[in-house]
Amino acid sequence: MMEEKLVYLSPQWRDEVENRLKKELSPEKMKRISTSMTNIYKDCPDGKEKFLYFKCEDGRFTEVLVGEGQSPQAEFMITGDYETFARISQGKLKSQRALMGGKLKLKGNMVKALKLASLADRLNKVLSQIPAEY
Repeated sequence: MMEEKLVYLSPQWRDEVENRLKKELSPEKMKRISTSMTNIYKDCPDGKEKFLYFKCEDGRFTEVLVGEGQSPQAEFMITGDYETFARISQGKLKSQRALMGGKLKLKGNMVKALKLASLADRLNKVLSQIPAEY
């Protein structure tokens, strides 16, 4: 039976993201980090600006939000095209490469962000396994 594809950035997709992150990424795997990150999506297919927000406390995902308009403030604010984030979420592009290649703009501590890049890659690996329509 084929899995139903969820629409990327939809509430149903967000629920699936949260479930999988909590199941697959233990506090140990996330190095018991406490941080928050907002991805701001420009040029979405519907013409709107959207955000994807993650909050991690002691290595546990405590909040995953998707929405339009004003995004929650976070330790790291990352801005980029929908297309770039979609490729990262599909596992076709590493977040660090996108950042270094100027495809993403980061507001926050760059040194800390680079240290956290391996954790972001773990998070994106989980996202890439969700059947989604981009």
